[in-house]
Amino acid sequence: MAICRVRSTLSLSKYTSAVKSIPSRLSSERIFSSQVPSQFERIGFIGLGNMGSRMANNLIKAGYKVAVHDINYNVLKKFSDIGVDTKETPYEIAEASDVVITMLPSSSHVNDVYTGPNGLLHGGNVLQPWLLIDSSTIDPQTSRKLSLTVSNCMLKEKKGHWETPVMLDAPVSGGVLAAEAATLTFMVGGSEEAYMAAKSLFLSMGKNTVYCGGAGNGSAAKICNNLAMAISMLGVSEALTLGQSIGIAASTLTKVFNSSSARCWSSDTYNPVPGVMEGVPSSRNYNGGFASKLMAKDLNLAATSANEIGLTCPMTSQAQKMQIYRRLPRWS
Repeated sequence: MAICRVRSTLSLSKYTSAVKSIPSRLSSERIFSSQVPSQFERIGFIGLGNMGSRMANNLIKAGYKVAVHDINYNVLKKFSDIGVDTKETPYEIAEASDVVITMLPSSSHVNDVYTGPNGLLHGGNVLQPWLLIDSSTIDPQTSRKLSLTVSNCMLKEKKGHWETPVMLDAPVSGGVLAAEAATLTFMVGGSEEAYMAAKSLFLSMGKNTVYCGGAGNGSAAKICNNLAMAISMLGVSEALTLGQSIGIAASTLTKVFNSSSARCWSSDTYNPVPGVMEGVPSSRNYNGGFASKLMAKDLNLAATSANEIGLTCPMTSQAQKMQIYRRLPRWS
């Protein structure tokens, strides 16, 4: 699978803190909670990277029975060693789940996991899970195409009042810190009824949910959010560099920003200068931060969407021309 070539090269160290926080023993009594609705008893989770491993961990803590899959065997073993069910393929996840959540790097990886060999839809147009949730940051067109494909499938058996499977695109905002603390914001597109049914599931991994409209609208909201964040991070970084160069400490200038008109997420939550804020990636040698190549990907998604409708976005173009997100391995 294409995802293998991209993610198998990642260091295993980034998964360790998330997996260590899972209880060392997970009994059936711990997993099966009487408070978990029957249609959510079995959750499949695919993609155990910096974000996905922490999201899956929070589902486990909330009492859901979770089965996981990732192409990295060593990551799966870490989950297996503490009692979490692991599967070798996405199709096996689908066969064992009522709901499947995917958290993957790009559109091609999502397509591969859904429609590739041994993918979620490998069994044809008859599905076991009634709900599929993709929390990846991808283009709205891919989200809409997959949603249409899923809606044309049938369920192996009726789940509650659900007679056909549904898909939600539900990308997140907040970064690794929010994924670990279960304070993510979910931007959700698709059926509003399915969104309302799945809201408690989202709130096991985050603290905010926003219903954005029909299929693909969650993905659209996400790329717009990341576009604004990418540009603001460049502005904050440039301003802090200038300030330090002309004699103002970054910590002092940050105090000015955060009590003035320059305040934004890039200054008050994910400050890019080492030592200004505790706990953020910039103060940990950028360990665990958002990969710069992924931000470059998100800028490309925004630019492509703008081009498709003939909209001129000069700030997007300028951010792409600078290529700073391609030169640096990670950002804060």
